[in-house]
Amino acid sequence: MQQIACHECDLVHTVPKMAVGTSARCVRCGSVLFSIKAQSIDRTLAWTIAGLVLYGVAVSFPFLTMKSGAIMQQTALLSGMQQLFLQGEIVLATLVLLTCVLIPLLQMLILLYVFLPLKLNIRAIYAIPTFRLFQHFRPWSMIEIYMLGILVAIVKLAKIATIVPGLAVGAFGLLVIVLTCAISSIDTHLIWQRLGSD
Repeated sequence: MQQIACHECDLVHTVPKMAVGTSARCVRCGSVLFSIKAQSIDRTLAWTIAGLVLYGVAVSFPFLTMKSGAIMQQTALLSGMQQLFLQGEIVLATLVLLTCVLIPLLQMLILLYVFLPLKLNIRAIYAIPTFRLFQHFRPWSMIEIYMLGILVAIVKLAKIATIVPGLAVGAFGLLVIVLTCAISSIDTHLIWQRLGSD
């Protein structure tokens, strides 16, 4: 038996051991206290490793090739941010760099750092503050919004030039899905239990 407070109304519950696939709800307000997810550590690790591979492809290979007559220009994932810096849009470029490039990478590295030792039945040094940092960063990852902006730009540019999507476009699109799957696979209740924190 363990005790947990409702995130909505702060009512303290005594929770018995629960089966995989079940959820605990607050008896006062009905909010979900936590859900027990199947193979959370294995699934989160698998999605995270796949995400890191896709991230490497997305930043290493050409993103788009624009052809207009005899002129051909290739762009990479970071080219747009570089252009914003050159145009003096430093705040916007920094926000895009943080929310769409650095924070998703940091999230995946944190997940790897916390979950890989747990898979090996050990706890990484500073795992608790590191996982707390991950939870603070979750709302700041806006990789899907960046992907939507890219798709809109491709549609508009297609009217004035021939657009050839590069390998990085597919990798980045898959990364959006994979990162979402990694985060949704996390059983936060289980992780805090394994880390020895409530």
